Amino acid sequence: MSPSPLPSTPTLSNAHDGIPSRLLLKATSAKDLIYAGKTVSDTIHLTRGLPVPQGISKPAFLAAIDDLKSALGAEHVQLNDTEIKNGWYMEHPNTHDMMPLFDFEEFVASAVVYPSCVAEVQMIVRWANKHLIPIFPISMGRNLGYGGAAPRVRGSVTIDLGKRMAKILSINEDDFTCLVEPGVSFYALHEELQRRGLGDKMWIDTPDLGGGSVVGNTVDRGVGYTPYGDHWACHSGLEVVLPGPDAQVLRTGMGALGVGGENTWQCFPYGFGPYSDGIFSQSNFGIVTKMGMTLMPNPGGFESFMYTFPNESDLAPLMEIIRPLRISNILENVAQLRHGLQTLSVKGHPRTKYYSGFGPMPDAIVRTELEKTATGACAWVYYGMSYGPAPIRKLKLDLIDSAFKQIRGAKKIDPATLPADEYFWSRDRIASGTPDLEELKWVNWMPNGAHAAFSPVSPIRGADATKLYELAKKRHMEAGIDLMPAFCVGLREMHLIVEIVYDAADAGMRRRAEKCLRDMIDDAAALGYGEYRTHIALMDQVAGTYSWNDHALMKFNNQLKDSLDPNGILAPGRCGIWPQRYRNRGWELKGGESSSEGVGVGPRAGSSKI
Repeated sequence: MSPSPLPSTPTLSNAHDGIPSRLLLKATSAKDLIYAGKTVSDTIHLTRGLPVPQGISKPAFLAAIDDLKSALGAEHVQLNDTEIKNGWYMEHPNTHDMMPLFDFEEFVASAVVYPSCVAEVQMIVRWANKHLIPIFPISMGRNLGYGGAAPRVRGSVTIDLGKRMAKILSINEDDFTCLVEPGVSFYALHEELQRRGLGDKMWIDTPDLGGGSVVGNTVDRGVGYTPYGDHWACHSGLEVVLPGPDAQVLRTGMGALGVGGENTWQCFPYGFGPYSDGIFSQSNFGIVTKMGMTLMPNPGGFESFMYTFPNESDLAPLMEIIRPLRISNILENVAQLRHGLQTLSVKGHPRTKYYSGFGPMPDAIVRTELEKTATGACAWVYYGMSYGPAPIRKLKLDLIDSAFKQIRGAKKIDPATLPADEYFWSRDRIASGTPDLEELKWVNWMPNGAHAAFSPVSPIRGADATKLYELAKKRHMEAGIDLMPAFCVGLREMHLIVEIVYDAADAGMRRRAEKCLRDMIDDAAALGYGEYRTHIALMDQVAGTYSWNDHALMKFNNQLKDSLDPNGILAPGRCGIWPQRYRNRGWELKGGESSSEGVGVGPRAGSSKI
């Protein structure tokens, strides 16, 4: 167990990845809850020693690291050869996934390097090509639930872009845009708007937790909860270091103009010719070092609302009500329909407070416990927000109220009845552009709490929602795991986010969680639903479900990979894209493997060696 009292959480005043001071008390409370549920030490000794990547000897690897230290400064290159530390969300590791599906030492970095500028990123890429060492870039490494900072190939050298590349390069008050480096968090961008006195003029869009990178979240196609919730759709302009031996730098869109394009780079994303930004999203085709983003004008007012619905069978008719309201922008933000159990678990208490039996918690107990809360007993909870001046909000809210109350037993919760610590208020802050620190409290559901997400996309239709919910329920019942689904509703699609919460120190539970995830991926694909994002352990399987026309998409991705990255050094295996040196050598994970590694790697591009 960790010593007590716990060290204080870093704030933005002294760390790029810190929290705003306004959240310090909340962070302290959340951290206390996390550590109260730990049964193992945060520090893990590396029993397998330095994880040297395949294809290079340990002496050659250490000599290459010495070369990198000479070029960047020894203090900016750290070997990972003794122990790893887990921490928690705001003090996360950049060497591995602190919420693993496999053993902690499986997806682990051999070293971490900290560049300070684009030229140093180029230097690292050239170094990796020279020595044929896999590199894995992260912005801040907080992609929790999907693999965190862990590299897909064991022994890769992590490039932590966030620590020394964390500048807000511009905020344009006329165009409502910004330009940021990878180390800028949603917290940092929001606080800078406040510091400049712009908070009443423009908002950011934030995901559930504000500590992640604006660049990292957007490039991985994450979402937020204002009308600007589709982050990838709201970006404009990338600067990218390509992975080839010359480490070429390019700018996309208007940034490709000979003068650099700064004048219109964040105003118009497309430029001239093929639109190339997409190949740098959820890929291993380049390292994003700058990104433009649009900011949301203050809508002139906002008002959160919450409805509860009593029965699981309300899901299908609810979706038929939600779809036309969402498409017409009466429901105007990326709102959430959450299962009642998740509303209970987000209070941060361990599962044993309510139930100690094996298997999913019985519905009767869930309802009994919810009855004691401000939400009351229910199957589903809808969190939304209306924007604009009061008369406009009233018109929209009246339409929503009339529509939702077609569901028998629907109840609108009066915010005045809710205590200040009710989760509703966290959703209120997030949907109005203020990053918070509340969401991950549900990992306390299990000791040594970890989570991994099942994230399929479907149309906003009752039949589709029902199919996905039923398959998830079936597989969770088989695995003996509590089901916590949330439907995040976009304009014409919805993301079903099912968070599997498990004990990271329980190997048997990790295996059950992995099997449940893999079964749901195959079940959903058979019904025509694909995941939009996944854990690094599951990327090969998910990529394999996008198999139309004899895997034409993956063949295209492989062509791009081999052209842009001939030596296969950049994030091999990310999103199921393997470079030629790794391809067909047993690196792909489809389930049941005892190791994440394949059998060796091929020679340098153009080499005659077999």
